[in-house]
Amino acid sequence: MLRRIGVFDSGIGGLTVLRRLREAFPVLDMIYLGDLARVPYGGRSVETITRYAVDDAAFLLRRDVDAVVAACGTVSSNSLDALRERFDVPIYGVIDSAARRAAATKTGAVGVIGTQATVKSGAYERRIHAADPSVRVISRACPLIVPLVENGVGPGDILAETVCGRYLADFREAGIDRLIMGCTHYPLYRTAFERLLPDAEMIDVGEALAADLREIFGEGAGEGRTEFFVTERSAAFDELVRNIDPLVDPESIRVAQIED
Repeated sequence: MLRRIGVFDSGIGGLTVLRRLREAFPVLDMIYLGDLARVPYGGRSVETITRYAVDDAAFLLRRDVDAVVAACGTVSSNSLDALRERFDVPIYGVIDSAARRAAATKTGAVGVIGTQATVKSGAYERRIHAADPSVRVISRACPLIVPLVENGVGPGDILAETVCGRYLADFREAGIDRLIMGCTHYPLYRTAFERLLPDAEMIDVGEALAADLREIFGEGAGEGRTEFFVTERSAAFDELVRNIDPLVDPESIRVAQIED
C-alpha cells in the first residue's frame, strides 16, 4: 500500500494538482517540488524537458516516495516514457485521465489549451482519438499564460482577459462542449475561460487524475503530511501560493537544490 507520493511541476501551478490529490487521499504523505528556477518548460526542446523532468523526479525519489506524479502537462506529453524507463517506481502523468473525460463529448468537438510543447506533441489528440476516433480536437498553444500566472497576474486583470480572449477566440465558433486546461497553471484562469466559453465544461487535469488514481491507490497508509519545495522564490511567490491554495502557508515551502 502506498505511503508517500511525490508531485512535481515546472512551477507553482502544480499546486492545483496537489490540492486535488490531497483532497482525494488525505492520509497519504506528499512531497511537492516546483521548479521555479527553470519555469516555463513549454518552450524548451524535448531533450531539455526530459532532462529537467529527470532532475525533478530524482529529487523526489531521494525522499523515499513510492510513486511520482508529473503534474506538468509539458512533461506528461513529452517525457513520461523516458521517466518510466529510467526510474523503478510508478510514474503518472496528467494526459490520459483528462483525455478520456474529454472524449465523452456530446457535440463531437473538444478544445485543448496547453504549452507550445504540449500542443506540438499531439499527446491529447492521440489519447482522445484512441477513445473515440470521430472526435474533432481543436488545440491551441497559450505560451503567455504561465508567465502571467507565475508573476501574480490574476484572471480579472485586463492583461489576462485580453490574452485569454485572443487564445480562446478560435473555440467560440467551433462548437466545443469541453475544454481541457492542459497545463497546471490554467485552472487559476478558469473564471476567465468560463466567461469566454460559457457553454463548455472546463476539464481540470488534476481533478481528472485524482479520480482515476482512487482506483489505483486505495486508501493509502501515510499520516497525511505534506512537504513543499521550490527551486526559487519569485517576488510574487507568497501571494501566488495563497491564490492557488489558501491552506498552504508560503513560509512552509523550502528552497531546494536539484541537479542541473
